[in-house]
Amino acid sequence: MSFPVLRSMQEWTAAFGSTDRTVLTVGNFDGIHRGHQKILRLVVAHARADRQRSAVITFDPHPFRLLRPDQAPRMIQTLEQRLQGFESMGVDAALVLRFDHEFSLLSAEQFIQGILIDCLHVGTVMVGENFCFGHRGAGNVPLLQEYGRQHGFTVITIPALDVDGRIVSSTLIRNAISAGDVANAASLLGRPFALTGKIEHGAGRGRTVLFPTLNLAPEQELLPKLGVYATESLIAGKMYSSVTNVGTRPTFDGHGITVESHLFGFAEEISEGRMEVRFHARLRDEQKFAGPDQLRAQIARDIESAREYFSVKRH
Repeated sequence: MSFPVLRSMQEWTAAFGSTDRTVLTVGNFDGIHRGHQKILRLVVAHARADRQRSAVITFDPHPFRLLRPDQAPRMIQTLEQRLQGFESMGVDAALVLRFDHEFSLLSAEQFIQGILIDCLHVGTVMVGENFCFGHRGAGNVPLLQEYGRQHGFTVITIPALDVDGRIVSSTLIRNAISAGDVANAASLLGRPFALTGKIEHGAGRGRTVLFPTLNLAPEQELLPKLGVYATESLIAGKMYSSVTNVGTRPTFDGHGITVESHLFGFAEEISEGRMEVRFHARLRDEQKFAGPDQLRAQIARDIESAREYFSVKRH
C-alpha cells in the first residue's frame, strides 16, 4: 500500500482493523517546519521501537477558517504538500479530519474517547506543550494525561524548537515569506519555501522582447512579497536554477499577480504541465521601467545575480 491517507474513522478502521496500537501526533502542521519535523521524527522513532504504527491526525480546512474566518491564516502549504511531507518523514499513515461545524462541536472528551482510543487505539500521543483541542479548545495536556492513566496510553510533550533565540512557528514563517525574507523562512522550514501548480499561458512577451519564462498558477494561499528571487524550478523531475518574478508587470501595466520564472538551460516551449518553484533568496523589489530595453537589461543583471548566488551556494 502506498502512503495511506484516510478521511474518516470508518476508513481508518477498514484499513487497519481494530487492534493495532498507534503512536501519533495531532495538529495542523502548516509548513511542516523544523519544530514539526522534530515531533514527527520522535513519533516515527517511538513507533518503530515499540513495533506500533506511526500516524498523524491533521485537519482540513484550518479550524480558524470556520471558527474565526477573519483571523484564518494564509496557508504555507497545500494539503497535498503536507501529506507528502508526512510520508517523507517516514510516518506510516495520516488521518485527515474535515473541520466542519459538526466536528467543531466535538468535546475534548469525545475526541479522546471516540477518535484516539476507540478508533486509533492510541499507545502514545506526542504533542507540543500548549496543545489544546475539542470544542472551544477546552482539552489540554493534563486532560489527555488523565485519560492516558485511565486507558493505558502515554502522553509525551515536546518542547518548542528554539532557533537563534526564536521559537519556530508557522506564524513566524508566514511573516517572513510575506516580507520577502525567503532565506529566513528556509532556515525555519529546513528547506526552501515552494510554490506548486500548473504552467499557464503568459502574454508571450518573454520570447519576443525579453527572456523566455514559464508562468505558474500557484496553488498556495501564501505568496512571497512582490519582487525578484533566486529560485529553483522543478519540471518533470528535473531541477533548474532560475530567477522568478512575483509581481504585476508594471512596465506593461499588468493587472493581477503573476509568478514568472526564467529557467537556466531550459529551451523547451511548453504551456502546460506541473511545476514547482523553490525560493532561495530575494534579489530586488519589483520596479516599473521606462520600456522593454531597460527591463531587459535589468533582467540580465538579475540572471547574473542568481547565477552568482547558486555558484557560491554550491561551493
